[in-house]
Amino acid sequence: MTAAWVVGRSGMLGSAIARALHDRPDWSESVGVGLPWSEGPDAVRPAARDAARRLLADADGGPWALIWAGGAAVTASSEADTDREFELFAAAFDGAAEALRPDAANGRFFVASSAGGVYAGSTNPPFTERSEPVPLAPYGRLKLRSEVYARSVAERIGVPSIVGRIANLYGPGQRLDKLQGIISHLALARLTATPASVFVPLDTLRDYLFVDDAAELVLAALDRLEVERGHVTKILATGEGTSIASLLGQLRAISKARPRVVLGASPVARHQARDLRLRSVVWPEIDRARTRTLPEGIGRTIQDIERRLRDGDQRATSSSVR
Repeated sequence: MTAAWVVGRSGMLGSAIARALHDRPDWSESVGVGLPWSEGPDAVRPAARDAARRLLADADGGPWALIWAGGAAVTASSEADTDREFELFAAAFDGAAEALRPDAANGRFFVASSAGGVYAGSTNPPFTERSEPVPLAPYGRLKLRSEVYARSVAERIGVPSIVGRIANLYGPGQRLDKLQGIISHLALARLTATPASVFVPLDTLRDYLFVDDAAELVLAALDRLEVERGHVTKILATGEGTSIASLLGQLRAISKARPRVVLGASPVARHQARDLRLRSVVWPEIDRARTRTLPEGIGRTIQDIERRLRDGDQRATSSSVR
């Protein structure tokens, strides 16, 4: 059995990965105290070291995995904000590596990155792992910098690693107080009186990946990494491009009502590519872990937001996106 520590467990992707772990008899979750992000790198490093020791204790000499699904930055984040996030990321990875090095032979790393962030300025879509990353915003540069750092730590202590460049995530658990997650914001606009503000053209193409499918892909990639070892970069995506206009049509068909949308302008739009179609050419056979169609995922997302509104979730209030 593989013991896994999910960094960012309370977030959208992290919570989905935790659910997937509990559904698998060959995996277990090592759950400890959350890292003290607000206290800065000097506090994060020893806390990460302690959490990594807990992971090794839970693994009890068997296989383990550190799954990084954390991060607060979004496309609109400033250079200063992304620099602070990288300092925390590096401190956590360094602290964990200190504890994990003695049992590196049993370990694996997964680091979640952003396909949209790193390929925002790239040319000739659909983008694959062979495409040259060209980030346009501090957020994308943060993701590339984090990828490089995580791999350097993995190589230094002898742990195989995989970077997952993830498509646009959507589904239950999306934070609606952040400027991301267009499907959730459109669903919220359908259920409330507040319209969603859209700052990019309606023909903008994105690859939308349901969060539970993303979690299954993460675990499938880690299973494959246990066999092949090494250091791998893989795109986690559906391979299907969908325009915002199509999203509006599908949402209207599913909910039987027109979502309220206001088209606007924002400085953030200059960091957004018109066409971000994706296609993975690395380990494509594991992509069959994806099971939800876009209409199914949209329906699940609407149900989640309906529940959160009933429960009075204070984060289910904003509907301004991209």
